[in-house]
Amino acid sequence: MASWRFFFSWEHSMEQDETVLSPGLAFELTESQKAVQQLVREFAEKELRPVVMKYDESQEFPYGIVEKLSALGFMGISWPEELEGAGLTDLESIVVIEELAKVDPSVALTVASHNGLCTAHIMRFANEEQKKRFVPDLASGRKLGAWALTEPGSGSDAGGMRTLAQREGSDWVLNGSKTFITQGSVGSTYVVMAKTDRQKGKSSISTFVVEKGMRGFTVGKKENKLGMRSSDTATLIFENVRVPAENLLGNVGEGFKQALTILDGGRIGIAALSVGIAQGALDASLKYAKERVQFDNPLAEYQAIQWKFADMATETSAARMLTQKAAWMKSRGMDVTLAAAQAKYFASEAAVRATNEAVQIHGGYGFIKEFPVEKLYRDVKLMTIGEGTSEVQKMVIARHLLQQ
Repeated sequence: MASWRFFFSWEHSMEQDETVLSPGLAFELTESQKAVQQLVREFAEKELRPVVMKYDESQEFPYGIVEKLSALGFMGISWPEELEGAGLTDLESIVVIEELAKVDPSVALTVASHNGLCTAHIMRFANEEQKKRFVPDLASGRKLGAWALTEPGSGSDAGGMRTLAQREGSDWVLNGSKTFITQGSVGSTYVVMAKTDRQKGKSSISTFVVEKGMRGFTVGKKENKLGMRSSDTATLIFENVRVPAENLLGNVGEGFKQALTILDGGRIGIAALSVGIAQGALDASLKYAKERVQFDNPLAEYQAIQWKFADMATETSAARMLTQKAAWMKSRGMDVTLAAAQAKYFASEAAVRATNEAVQIHGGYGFIKEFPVEKLYRDVKLMTIGEGTSEVQKMVIARHLLQQ
């Protein structure tokens, strides 16, 4: 499928030996990408909308929905067709995630994390034999993937992890635990970070592929969450788990740098998810305000409500553009650390504001489960926490500015 059409006018300065971006910028979806967008939009309305609250209330993982997404190729959006992926790009990926998130952010999170964390890590850092061994099952959706970095005692401080991997013969033996792992209890293939030497800190972190069924590897408690309730989140426990040496991704000690690279891409996915939530909140609020009559007039005719719409729409559009820029850069192999942090930070905070306003516009109806903004309001908070809090994003952005 053709990539997004982004048109940049580049000018070369004769006085300074550097290339600069001119003010002109125009972009649009290609016809084929619009078709993908429409396909996902129709899927979300037909397959997700009728059951979204059922899964939210039961906290049941939507296996049937994931199976249908797999049939459409969305569990392997941007991976090569020869590895059973859909062969699309990072740009199509954010379209899929946004459209799903408008209706059910939990399902969007499953798609985003499966593609952008576990499978992405293997695709980026595995050797060819490892890719052929692990990716087809993941890209086809036959197996679900999980990415295990966070631990009970190390969240933002990933370098403070305690999980240890020690070499014994032809195996690595893992001991420790991971927490808040998306697809934790439903996954089959896990990308796990562990230290090979606790005394060396983050420089000894390495990455291993752990598969369900390995002796000593068990799933702990499934979390009971505020939002994203049908997205599976669980604790992982490693007790003398023997992992074959051929399951090491890259070299020993490269795990922390690998994780930072994967988080850059993952943050673009969270930004797209945030944009979808914000747009979903805006769409629901517009519909409600046009229908709800107070003091003999639709709510939409009152300036106080109109100004809320103006803020919500403007911030959602700005968030979408930041996300598209980051995805465009990633699709071209550019350094996206700054762009991803900016997109994730702005989009997640904008989505929180949008859902807050959406509940306010709905009044008492925004506080009950029959209206979609109640769930969006609960789901959105994770966006400012997962894959690096807003405070971490500010640190990343500031660090880049100070290094210039």
